Amino acid sequence: MPVEKATFAGGCFWCMVKPFHEQEGILDVVVGYTGGHKENPTYKEVCREDTGHYEAVQITFDSSVFPYEKLLQLFWQQIDPTDPGGQFNDRGQSYQTAIFYHSEHQRQQAEVSKQKLEESGRFSKAIVTPIIPASKFYIGEEYHQDYYKKDPVHYSLYHVGSGRAGFIKKHWRGDDNE
Repeated sequence: MPVEKATFAGGCFWCMVKPFHEQEGILDVVVGYTGGHKENPTYKEVCREDTGHYEAVQITFDSSVFPYEKLLQLFWQQIDPTDPGGQFNDRGQSYQTAIFYHSEHQRQQAEVSKQKLEESGRFSKAIVTPIIPASKFYIGEEYHQDYYKKDPVHYSLYHVGSGRAGFIKKHWRGDDNE
C-alpha cells in the first residue's frame, strides 16, 4: 500500500476535514499549522497572525486507492482559489490557501492541476493559491480535530454562515464535492 501525505491550507481547517475524511483510501486527516516560523504554535498564537503559519490539514492516504490528483481536485472544490486575503468570512494570512507539496511529483501534479483550473474559465479572477514546499506540520489542539463530528450543529452553521457552502454550491454545482 503506497501511503503518502498531502497538506493543504484552505481557510478554516474545520471545513477542510469532512470532504476528505469521507473518501475511500483516506487513512487520516488531522488539522494543524504549517508554513510559519514559530515552533509548536497554539491556535491563539496563529490567530494573532504573527507566527507565519497557515491553518491546514494533513492527509494520510493510500495513493493506489485515492490518487493525489483526486485530492487536488477535491481541494480546489472546497476553497475560493482567487481570494488572496483569506477564505470567506475568515481574513488574514493564517486563513489563506496553499498547497504544500511533499515531493517533486506532488509539485508537478499541483502545478498542472492549478493550470487546468486557471484555463477552465470557471473563475473570472486569477488563481492565487500558491504551491509551496511542505515544512514542519504541527498538529492542532484536540478540540479542533474532527470538529464536524464533535459539534455538528455549530459546524454546519459555520460552514453555511461563513459563505463557504454557498460559494461551493455556486461554483461547483453538480460536481461531487461533499
